[in-house]
Amino acid sequence: MPVGPVSMAIMVYCDGLCEPINPNGIATLGFVIYRDGIKLHEGSGMLGEGDGMSNNLAEYEVLCKAIKYLMDNAMTKEEVTIKSDSKLLVNQMNRKWKVRKGLYVKKHHEARSLIASFSSVNFQWVPREQNIEADALCRKTYESY
Repeated sequence: MPVGPVSMAIMVYCDGLCEPINPNGIATLGFVIYRDGIKLHEGSGMLGEGDGMSNNLAEYEVLCKAIKYLMDNAMTKEEVTIKSDSKLLVNQMNRKWKVRKGLYVKKHHEARSLIASFSSVNFQWVPREQNIEADALCRKTYESY
């Protein structure tokens, strides 16, 4: 008989957007969390409008929100895969691309700090077609604004 918690796979799909213009448009975000194929939670929201808003900032903001949700719900010891259609976010979090400059840099550092308390976090790029739910949450928030 096993003793202790059973490890389960956590899958996070996240997306951020900034429209009708990028940068300086309306930035929104959405994320969906699954454990072993069962949806646990979804979240969405507006980051802001105008100066300083960008797709990259929205992508990092949603990443931080999703990670904080996992932390708040005691999922730091589970195997976590974060899927995003942002090549910038995935490649920077995988340390393949450098973080140079931009308004998202502080959020990048925050995300790095947050994931340090996790046992296992993997970042995977997916095409937009495989990120439909998170994208739809972003768009719904944008359209309702």
